[in-house]
Amino acid sequence: MHRAFIALGANLEDPAAQLRAALAALGAEPGIARVRPSSLYRTAPIGADGPDYVNAVAEVLTNLSPHALLQSLFAVEARFGRSRSYRNAPRTLDLDLLLHGETVLASPDLTLPHPRLHLRAFVLVPLAEIAPDLALPGRGSVAAWLPAVANQRIEKL
Repeated sequence: MHRAFIALGANLEDPAAQLRAALAALGAEPGIARVRPSSLYRTAPIGADGPDYVNAVAEVLTNLSPHALLQSLFAVEARFGRSRSYRNAPRTLDLDLLLHGETVLASPDLTLPHPRLHLRAFVLVPLAEIAPDLALPGRGSVAAWLPAVANQRIEKL
């Protein structure tokens, strides 16, 4: 089994309810054995307009490969009405694969670790909540990156 981390975000159609339902949907996906979520957080959009986001991070145990897990995340997003009309568009659900074990990967459709995870409070704060001692491959500890995002607004719900 692999320990993977997924970022969840939504800012349309009752985002907190969307995230709770998405966590349940992830737990029902074939190949995912366990889902352990962080608390929910409210954050301002970055690089976009629109309502505030609700975000979380979930640790999952999976026997899926990184690409298979990514396809599973896309399928869940589609069931929640995810539309990719333009970059950073408001969304009903966004699922990003942050880490998959110690995998370091750069392919046209997937980069691991996620290339911006260490730059976003909406990822680092919930990640630090559920895995405070986690090391980011090639980047050091989650805790070491928290000061770099201290100026980003984030509020625990």
